[in-house]
Amino acid sequence: MASNNQGNQGGKSNRGFASMDPQRQREIASEGGRAAHEKGTAHEFTSEEAREAGRKGGMARSANRRNAMSQSGSGSGSHASGNNSGNSHSGGGSSSQ
Repeated sequence: MASNNQGNQGGKSNRGFASMDPQRQREIASEGGRAAHEKGTAHEFTSEEAREAGRKGGMARSANRRNAMSQSGSGSGSHASGNNSGNSHSGGGSSSQ
């Protein structure tokens, strides 16, 4: 078993779907989509379903951005206020001289 992996220089396997070239992946995925449509199990979004999915995605993205901003803002904000308070004392002293 170990001998199979020794020749593998880049750490990537030469097996499986992800190792295929992108064109071959698209061909296989397309075959699956066609088969699902022929079988009748493929889902096609109505315009209302698509609108709702887009709305939910937009809300989730904006919530994630808000959370990221509040987390980075609170961390850098407290750090910046510490620097500002130090700078205001030295700035105040130098401006009064």
